[in-house]
Amino acid sequence: MQKEDVQLLQQAQLYSQQMQNVVAQRTAIVLELNEIKKSLEELGKTDEKYVYKLSGAILIKTEIEKAKKDLEEKKESLELRLKTLERQEEKLKEKLEELRTKLIKVKPSSE
Repeated sequence: MQKEDVQLLQQAQLYSQQMQNVVAQRTAIVLELNEIKKSLEELGKTDEKYVYKLSGAILIKTEIEKAKKDLEEKKESLELRLKTLERQEEKLKEKLEELRTKLIKVKPSSE
């Protein structure tokens, strides 16, 4: 196997690891977004003026409108992060496919 071939394989492994990290982050964000959406839905159903929100290891009493606002802001931030991760994932898929094509071309000549 030539030096260039080894470098292609190493690059493919690096992209594959990056892809795994991006997918794990994306999955975590999707789960958190689902929780926020469910929380906002539940807050919309209540007539209470105050709710308790988790802050670290304690619960803090807060106005429901402030809690909704905080959740909406966090939701927007996570949605932006999700879009960024989706773009990264697409770029990595393209790079991996490109490397796969190069490696397929290299493989027959090395046998």
